[in-house]
Amino acid sequence: MKFMAGLFAIIVTILGVSIEGYDCKVVQFIFGDSLSDVGNNEHLSKSLAKASLPWYGIDFGNGLPNGRYTNGRTVADIIGDKMGLPRPPAFLDPSLTEDMILENGVNYASGGGGILNETGGLFIQRLCMYKQIELFQGTRDLIVAKVGQTEADKFFREAKYVVALGSNDFINNYLMPVYSDSWTYNDQSYITYLMETLQDQLTILHGLGARDLMVFGLGPMGCIPLQRVLSTSGGCQQKTNNLALSFNKATSNLVSGLSTKLPNASYKFGDAYDVVNDVITNPQKYGFSNSDSPCCSFGRIRPALTCVPASSLCTDRSKYVFWDEYHPSDSANELIANEMIKNLGWTTVANNGTNGPSPAPAAIAPSPQG
Repeated sequence: MKFMAGLFAIIVTILGVSIEGYDCKVVQFIFGDSLSDVGNNEHLSKSLAKASLPWYGIDFGNGLPNGRYTNGRTVADIIGDKMGLPRPPAFLDPSLTEDMILENGVNYASGGGGILNETGGLFIQRLCMYKQIELFQGTRDLIVAKVGQTEADKFFREAKYVVALGSNDFINNYLMPVYSDSWTYNDQSYITYLMETLQDQLTILHGLGARDLMVFGLGPMGCIPLQRVLSTSGGCQQKTNNLALSFNKATSNLVSGLSTKLPNASYKFGDAYDVVNDVITNPQKYGFSNSDSPCCSFGRIRPALTCVPASSLCTDRSKYVFWDEYHPSDSANELIANEMIKNLGWTTVANNGTNGPSPAPAAIAPSPQG
């Protein structure tokens, strides 16, 4: 699981591509963790990192859990909707077909996953980045069999790629003494280890056809409710935030270098740190009343780690920056998505009103907390 590292999956335009009778679009392939997961972990039977309990999804569709680790939409959902794009389905969705891939792309993101294979081991099952790339390779093979090598190569070259991982590599690895990485490395050598691994992964993706790729950085992960409640003061943990800043600087340099080095690569880095930090520091400025505790909480028992059926919900979910101990609320995700779109100068389409969240029936909502 993770905070809002770079979460943020984007496509700017839809282009028509004819592939042997298929009216295919330029689609997106998303690699990430719980901020981008739309249901992959729901199909990992042994995974302890799932968003399958009420009240996850309470403000999305029919209000039932759908694999997203929030009350509503992910940042990727919101940006894609505003761009007029279909939402990529989870790779592990049993209904996924080649036609769906050609029409929508695929989301490989997995709650608890990280850049490193060892990250998130306590969750038993999760898809780390190398595994997600392996699944993408399988996706390529399916499409090649469907439309032929030449057209498949064109399809994957014209696709958009998003990589949004990293927070778990700190929160559910380096910062936890149960993992050997916590005593094997120091701050700088660990970030070097992450960059060497990420460079290899991004190079592999290039070899598989990725040309237009965006890597997102980390937000102030020392300010998520879980980090605050584990501190003595209840404030943000600056050491953790400093690690995020160091990671962002190193990743920005890595992505810039690869974009120059790899043929025809357009690799970009998206830094969300300042926007997220401002929302947390000045919540009232953005219409929030709480930016330090989760909306869904198990009373005074904290950290509860996940939102559970016995949890209480805040009175107004739209006023809370965080949904649970790790993840932002739908309202916070929308604000972040809007800021990203504005900062990058993207043009949105008119909202047709079909993709937004819809409140669940009031009868199933638990008693709110103050």
